Order: sequence, then C-alpha cells, then structure tokens
Amino acid sequence: VCAKGENFMRSVVPMKTAKIGYFVISALFCVLGVVLIAAPETSAVWLGRLLGIGMIIFGAVKLVGYFSKDLFRLAFQYDLAFGILLLALGIVTLARPNDTMRFLCVVFGIPVLADGLFKIQIALDARRFGIERWWLVLALAIFTCVIGLLLVIRPSEAVRALMVLMGISLILDGILNMCVAWLCVKIVRNQRPDGIDETYVDIDS
Repeated sequence: VCAKGENFMRSVVPMKTAKIGYFVISALFCVLGVVLIAAPETSAVWLGRLLGIGMIIFGAVKLVGYFSKDLFRLAFQYDLAFGILLLALGIVTLARPNDTMRFLCVVFGIPVLADGLFKIQIALDARRFGIERWWLVLALAIFTCVIGLLLVIRPSEAVRALMVLMGISLILDGILNMCVAWLCVKIVRNQRPDGIDETYVDIDS
C-alpha cells in the first residue's frame, strides 16, 4: 500500500528565509547598538528612521517565520502578533521622524520588553523539548526584559545616557534573537505539511 500525499513535503524555503532573516536583522541591530554606544550624539531623527525601517523589516520576517511552521514550533510561535506589533510601531516611528528620544525610548522599549517576555516562555518550552542550552535563552531574555523596562521608564533624561541604553538594548535583543534562531529553529528536508491526507490506497488491486 501507499499513502496519498506521501511525496508531498513542506518547502523549507520559508523556514530558511525566516532563520536567515533573524540572523541578518539581529546582526544589524547589534551593529547599530555598537554605533549608539560609541557615538551617543547620533541624531535622534536618523535613529528613528533606522529603527522604523528595522522594525518593519523584522516584523515581516517574523510573519514569514510564523507561517513557515518549523519542526519544533518554538522560535516563531508568538511571531504573528509580535510581527504585526513591529510593523505597526515601525510605521508609527517613520510617520513621526521629528519626535524626541522620549518617544523613541517608549516605542522601542515596548517591543524589547515584550520580546524578552516571549523569549522567557520560549526558553521554558525549550527546556521541555530537551534543548540543552535553554538556560542561555532564559538568561538573555531576562536581561532584555530589564533593559526594555528601563527604556520605557527612562531612569535618566540625558540624551547621551538614553542613546547608550538604547544601544545596549539593541545588542542584547539582537543576540537573544540570534540565539533563539540558532537553538530553537529545526529545519528538516522531509517535513510533511500539517493535515496531509493519510488515506491509504491498495496498489495491488
């Protein structure tokens, strides 16, 4: 006997696209974070534009990841809502390019804090899956939550201090997302689509 649809396999292209996108965008966020720490006098207008574009692109990548349905279903499980949030915040940021650092801290601190919280849950799920380095994701997620919270409450109003804080948040969130993509995204070539028709037909008759 043979099963209907046994030759139908899910394409790995969306999964690879999402995983590579995670690495590329996260690396760019890390680079921007280093720039902000090294040069905290960077224009808030240009920073807003870069963050807006980055959030829109990353939001699109997250949506691709969510619909790709990788094997573990860990890294992308919350990316439908989070991807839409990033797209919305990116558009708002680009629409208001002349706002102050206060606005940028809040509009970026919220997704950083949310990302950290989601990643804490992913780390706990990864532990149940038997992923050995789940604790690394957990530690980075907790640090990211702390930095995201600091961005929202702004313990200092000094622009240079806020720039450095935002730079740290970009680096931490970038490293966190790269770790999640590395540890929790499993791509296999013979993965079948969900709900595949498993009706069997007798080929001897």
